[in-house]
Amino acid sequence: MANEQKEKLIRFYKGTEGEETVVKLVDLAETVQRSQKFRLSEFLDPFGQEIAETVAANYGSLHVDFDGGYQGAERVRAMYVHEDFAGRPQGFDIGCIKASWNGQFARLSHRDVLGALMGLGLERDRIGDLLVTNDTVRILCSEAIAEYLLHNLEKIGAVGVTCERVPLSDITPREERCKEIRATVASLRVDSIAASGFGCSRSRAAADIAADKLKLNWQPVRSASQQVKEGDILSMRGRGRLEVAEVRGQTKKGRTVVVLNRYL
Repeated sequence: MANEQKEKLIRFYKGTEGEETVVKLVDLAETVQRSQKFRLSEFLDPFGQEIAETVAANYGSLHVDFDGGYQGAERVRAMYVHEDFAGRPQGFDIGCIKASWNGQFARLSHRDVLGALMGLGLERDRIGDLLVTNDTVRILCSEAIAEYLLHNLEKIGAVGVTCERVPLSDITPREERCKEIRATVASLRVDSIAASGFGCSRSRAAADIAADKLKLNWQPVRSASQQVKEGDILSMRGRGRLEVAEVRGQTKKGRTVVVLNRYL
């Protein structure tokens, strides 16, 4: 039965960005099933979190919890816990390293920070959210690499940084601002919805799709003609996220009325 579950899940995500993730999560779930204890995943993006929930739903004796180190984290770790586990998990093993620089002379972006971390040989799944300000970044990471970062992250790009450990309690919970957009569109094509939600032309949205900048439910959009539905999430690199909150039917001229939530 376990092999059937494993093969079914892997087959479902085969050929998507989730293929590697589902293999890791299924192996984790089966380990918990055998040990009747608990196990932690590495950090997961929102699509990975959906996969983690799908895996848990296919193993009736498991439940899954998530934590990214602070309220509102986008990248989180999953914890699978067996229903018969009598103990109490010790936590999600998340640390926080704060890197600081002189903000008067340098501006560093999320991409700069991520590039520096990858340059240290770290895998992306060992890193959680990167909270960047004008002169600091708080790096959420697995405890296993926190000390390594503390002693080895000396530069981000060409800018020297100093690092220190900070408690997770220092992080302010994320409060997302949301703007409601009511629009009428010719169709529910993804380029049309993206253009209305992100405030650009359809040709610009199509160009962004061709440049692999747009994701639908955290998977790459392969075609500008791909259809969306109520509840779908679009994310545009550099522009944030967009939720298709409602599809309200058609106008007299045959256009579709939609309500979009853009997260700022």
